[in-house]
Amino acid sequence: MHEHRFKIPGRGPGITHEVLTLSFGDPTARPYVYVQAGLHADEAPGMMAARMLVDMLAKAEADGILRGHVKVVPFANPLALGQVLHGDLSGRFDLYDGRNFNRDYPDLTEDAARALQGQLGDDPQANAHAVRSALADALAQRLPVGPADTLRHHLMAQGIGADVVLDLHCDGEAEMHLYTQPAAAETFAPLAALTGCRAMLVADVSGGHPFDEALSRPWASLAARLPDHPIPLGCVSCTVELRGRADVCRDLGMQDAQAIMDYMIYLGVLEGSVDLPQLACAVTPLEGSEALTAPVAGLLSYVAALGAYVERGETVAQITDLETGAVTSVAATTSGVFYSRPATRIAEAGKRLGKIAGAVSFRDGPLLSP
Repeated sequence: MHEHRFKIPGRGPGITHEVLTLSFGDPTARPYVYVQAGLHADEAPGMMAARMLVDMLAKAEADGILRGHVKVVPFANPLALGQVLHGDLSGRFDLYDGRNFNRDYPDLTEDAARALQGQLGDDPQANAHAVRSALADALAQRLPVGPADTLRHHLMAQGIGADVVLDLHCDGEAEMHLYTQPAAAETFAPLAALTGCRAMLVADVSGGHPFDEALSRPWASLAARLPDHPIPLGCVSCTVELRGRADVCRDLGMQDAQAIMDYMIYLGVLEGSVDLPQLACAVTPLEGSEALTAPVAGLLSYVAALGAYVERGETVAQITDLETGAVTSVAATTSGVFYSRPATRIAEAGKRLGKIAGAVSFRDGPLLSP
């Protein structure tokens, strides 16, 4: 195991943040898998799983069964870990400018496309090597300003050479689910099966330029832009939502870490064999995911259970008016699995009340929560 600490200057004098990366195996080996957790620093389940994963990988390396290369960043956002206001950790948004820490990653497609002119041939693997180099060079030429963009730049630099990228998150309260691109669905279906996902949502462009898409989408874009030369999908990425914020314990962390280890056996990163369970969900378009919203303010209660399949028109939640006692029902407008909801039970008008993974696309524009 190799340990690396990257220092990020803070916004004021005397302030420094550190990002810890733990590397396993030969850095030149393939497959290369990059795993990070805690980009939203108030989402602890992924950090617990990543910490457990580090211990498992250290043993695998000592036992001589590691064939590929793995990097793990167990807490990817030290900036947000320090954003504690009146005892509450605010880890999703940068308190300096309000930006989501998992948005606004750079699109390197244009710069890479220019660098690749005249550099590609008929060998897919040679082209993949050229694309990785072009993307890495394009990122290196950008000079980030400020702690948050320096963090974005560093995390992208860590994962830009990877074959497979796992970004571990969680929701307020949720069933296991993951987000990826349609072209990567087949690659991540075994991971979804091993982790027991109840929803697997795909979109070519989800909006907002999140971390996972910033690493994988340029490959598909470059392949479409340069069709005369075979460019494989050299990097696939996904966001894995490890249930809800309160689902943090060593037993769950060990279970999730073992699922990731089994997935790496499937990928050939580790020696061994694994029996894949049956996938517990369908692949559905992110454009078909309904975000229920509160039409009025009041106290929130749920009729539908998390993980339940709800039909269009079925009541999912109820809102009780604090002045009159009137009850407003909130019904699904699509059919699918009710896979996430907020952890709070007081609703303001317009509050997101949950998500339903429907099979029929009906949305466009930005598809992710703010």
